[in-house]
Amino acid sequence: MTTKAAKLQLDELRSKFIHDCQEYLDKADMDRILKAKSVAKIAHGDKKRYSGEPYYIHPLSVAKKLCQLKLDRNTIIAGLLHDSLEDTDLKRDGIKREFGNDVLSLVEGVTKLSQIRIKKSWFPFSRVKTEEIPELERQLETLRKMLVAMSKDVRVVLIKLADRMHNLETLKYLSEPKRERFAREALEIFAPIAERLGMGELNGQMNDLAFSYLYPEDFKKLKEKYEPRIKYQEKIVKNLAEKVRRILKQNHLEAEVNYRIKHWYSLFKKLKRYEGDDSKIYDLVALRIIVKTEGNCYKALGLIHKEWKPLIGRIRDFIAFPKPNGYRSIHTTVIADKGAIVEFQIRTDEMHHQAEFGIAAHWIYKNGDKHPIVSKDRLNWVKEFTNMQKGMDKEELARSFDLDLFQDRIFVFTPDGDVKDMPMDSTPVDFAYYVHTWLGDHCTGAKINGKIAPLSTLLKNGDIVEILNSKSAKPRADWLKFVKTHVARSHIRREMRTSSEGFIGKISRIGKIGRRLKK
Repeated sequence: MTTKAAKLQLDELRSKFIHDCQEYLDKADMDRILKAKSVAKIAHGDKKRYSGEPYYIHPLSVAKKLCQLKLDRNTIIAGLLHDSLEDTDLKRDGIKREFGNDVLSLVEGVTKLSQIRIKKSWFPFSRVKTEEIPELERQLETLRKMLVAMSKDVRVVLIKLADRMHNLETLKYLSEPKRERFAREALEIFAPIAERLGMGELNGQMNDLAFSYLYPEDFKKLKEKYEPRIKYQEKIVKNLAEKVRRILKQNHLEAEVNYRIKHWYSLFKKLKRYEGDDSKIYDLVALRIIVKTEGNCYKALGLIHKEWKPLIGRIRDFIAFPKPNGYRSIHTTVIADKGAIVEFQIRTDEMHHQAEFGIAAHWIYKNGDKHPIVSKDRLNWVKEFTNMQKGMDKEELARSFDLDLFQDRIFVFTPDGDVKDMPMDSTPVDFAYYVHTWLGDHCTGAKINGKIAPLSTLLKNGDIVEILNSKSAKPRADWLKFVKTHVARSHIRREMRTSSEGFIGKISRIGKIGRRLKK
């Protein structure tokens, strides 16, 4: 990139960054942010990126992404300084003196996360060679610490996600090994974490960028096959949107009607799940209705179903039963005009903001204090996962990350309405162990949606599961053939070892008694 082009790009980026920040931050905040911007620029000096751009473009781009999420002042300052401890002469004392302990803590947290180095040969984690476990375990321990840190201050991970997103946008300038490593980590670790935090748009963008680099042939074939279908579906949905606007207006329902196109990697995964049968995919282009109140969501649903017949089994109420990551919306698929099958997503403005920005949409400012307060129950899954890892040996830990954290998720209910966030294809035995170890160890059967079902049944989104139990029951070895989660597998194996040791002990004692009698 020429010096003139780089300067123009930097000037435009700086202007947009300041504009985005000024939209919601006051003058005192802006003064601190502009000071941090100057410190970052001086600290990085004349250093260049692989693209030839000034390195300073990177922290400024990261801070801009954080600003677009409307995060607090200190998070944006930490975004500007996130590379400073590793790559510049700026010291911890200097950051603390100029910007305070909170900013220093965030910068140090991001610096620690930057030390994660996952080898491409390790993916998926469940196939790691035994001799590689010690090195992998050290990296996964860092990941586990990241999750613990997330439960204390999620801003560290939000900065890291913004950092990785900008790296993905500029991957073409890196060497092939670095491109593959960054893309693989994004697809296997950071994008799933964004999804778990409810950050749908960021998750989709990260997945698509990583997908295009890791599987270029699959990406190319997918686009060639489905871009024409998407364009055709867009025409249908655009015409349908006009009719929906008229219907809603006639019924005095104020609403915004638009549509979204499915992300490529999401389509790729869905096709794999359906073994390539795209006749089961109705949401290549989905129509969205955004209304003012929750009640109007149901009113809009009634009007849509009055006009067009819904497909049986395709109505999902994520308002009454939100996803564990906080996603709320009503989905329905209808047979529209001329037999076209179209998915509708109906939600409020607040729900839409939540679906796009996830946990970042829940920032609360307490008594004028600009430090963000996030409800603790928004991160319960982090605590549950880290608690499950306690007591695991190194090999078990490595397997558990792939099995329990970085998989597609479903949400399943207890009879009391509590939600358990679990990997897809989990069974009632997995569910029992997620509820409580004792329940898993003493499980005898299960009811799914009120009906007795085999313990090997694959659970689906929204299932209500009741575990039948007995004090005398124990885990069975054949459960290992179908359980999905590592927490279940680990407890079952432990019980098998304990029972085996107990049996051997009994045989040994009987042998000793026999020998004494002979004497």
